[in-house]
Amino acid sequence: MKAALILLLLASPAFAQDKPADTAVAPGCGAEDSKYDVKTDKAQHPLTQPDAGKALVVFIEDDLDFDSTPKPTTRAGLDGGWVGATHGNSYFSFSVDPGEHHLCASWQKAVIVRQGHKAAAAHFTAEPGKTYFFRVKNSWYHEHKNARIDFTPLDSDEGLLLASKFALSTSHPKKS
Repeated sequence: MKAALILLLLASPAFAQDKPADTAVAPGCGAEDSKYDVKTDKAQHPLTQPDAGKALVVFIEDDLDFDSTPKPTTRAGLDGGWVGATHGNSYFSFSVDPGEHHLCASWQKAVIVRQGHKAAAAHFTAEPGKTYFFRVKNSWYHEHKNARIDFTPLDSDEGLLLASKFALSTSHPKKS
């Protein structure tokens, strides 16, 4: 009886898991099944100042090394929820409260790639009145059949330069 109870107690954490270990999610990501409709406008390049008492995050999708079409739609996550998405060489911005934040970049399921990384994460500490630029560099090459997302902070000058060359992205969640 004791052996059966010990075995049951040791096995119970395995039954309580919601997801297999290979589907671990970064703290910045939202629900995997969330999808966005995205529109881009190459004529628009507004970058606003942060709201009073807040910081501004500029999320830039760079697909210059993505050797396929269609380009991925990349969702932006903040502290466990999606805040918007980009498609192709585009960007959008959003306000955040001061303090530590977790960001996530993840492809929607529309792009089917069998190998590689289709999500990435970063964290930063926001200060009121500051603007933070993050680039999602998506890459995929036919000969390697391997996908990759690199998610890195950018210098403000580089961020402004990329945003001036890329389209403004507006997005809203798709209705089921």
